[in-house]
Amino acid sequence: MKIVVAPDSFKESLTASEAADAVEEGFRQVFPEAEIVKLPMSDGGEGLVHSLVSALDGEIVKKKVTGPLGGKVESFYGLIHEGKTAVIEMAAAAGLHLVPAEKRNPLKTTTYGVGELILAAIKKGAERIILGLGGSATNDGGAGLAQALGARLLDKDGNDIEFGGGGLSALSAIHTEGMHPRLSRVKIVAACDVTNPLLGAEGASTVFGPQKGATPEMIEILERNLAHFAKIIERDLGKRVHDIPGAGAAGGLGAGLLAFLPCSLRKGIEIVMEASGLEKEVRDADLLITGEGKIDSQTVFGKTPAGVAGAAKKYGVPVIAVAGSLGSGYERVYQHGIDAVFSIAPGICTLEEALRNGYTNLVHLSVNIAAVIKAFLQK
Repeated sequence: MKIVVAPDSFKESLTASEAADAVEEGFRQVFPEAEIVKLPMSDGGEGLVHSLVSALDGEIVKKKVTGPLGGKVESFYGLIHEGKTAVIEMAAAAGLHLVPAEKRNPLKTTTYGVGELILAAIKKGAERIILGLGGSATNDGGAGLAQALGARLLDKDGNDIEFGGGGLSALSAIHTEGMHPRLSRVKIVAACDVTNPLLGAEGASTVFGPQKGATPEMIEILERNLAHFAKIIERDLGKRVHDIPGAGAAGGLGAGLLAFLPCSLRKGIEIVMEASGLEKEVRDADLLITGEGKIDSQTVFGKTPAGVAGAAKKYGVPVIAVAGSLGSGYERVYQHGIDAVFSIAPGICTLEEALRNGYTNLVHLSVNIAAVIKAFLQK
């Protein structure tokens, strides 16, 4: 029997790798001779680097970079495919978790450190970069990233503009002659699971600004500044980024990547499945097990369980999903390739207990699922 185990993380409880280990531990108790292939997954958000590094036997590289508030922070990126592909989470350099709640202000926060991670990766020899866009604290349209890569964003007096979404109001001209020469030869694909444009009612500032600390007054300023930034980009770089789906991701970082770099935007789970070789492994599998912290009606919109189930169903492979909890509308996954769904919660417990005992609960559930399969096979 060949079993492919491809879960996402169980937020605040298990990493994707730990979840895969727990499923394997449970199944081994019932099927000790089974071939179990573990491919930790991510939909492009938190855990992207560690999932791919774990699945592909890569390495984590630590790097001190400029954080969202301008001070230095400890960050990291991953190298896979013999160092030819770098995996970066923008949140590792410009994430909301790096900004204390009382200091959250997207007029000030910068993506400069994300650019520093990209530079570090290409200097290490990376020829391709996978960049996850989730969890940002920023709303600068990728201006900081561009500055770190060597672009000059100048005010009317020829001085570099200040960091943050607030600094964009002073932008008068963009010069890209000083950008690192290897950037034009590096392929960059951004894991983007939102379709929000840069501007408007569904844009970066209006939709995502409040969770980053923006007041209604700040949102008006941020919207106006991003519109100004987009206008200068179109004039000086010849690229229109105003209304591209996904351009509003990560505070407009999607727009900045498209404007300054050879970049494409794709669904995160598609990138991870491709990089990890999941489809190759499920072709001859007997069962695929996936899961994440919560399965609900939103799971079908680009989340890991629905993504990997779609791949498995191409080859008629049964799919079982496990979750920390089942939310409203979880039944929708049955129309998206998942055959059965189980919660790992053993009974009534507090959230703290559920998070703390996630590994043990997942092992126990996996034993029970395996036992049912064995009983059926022995009929």
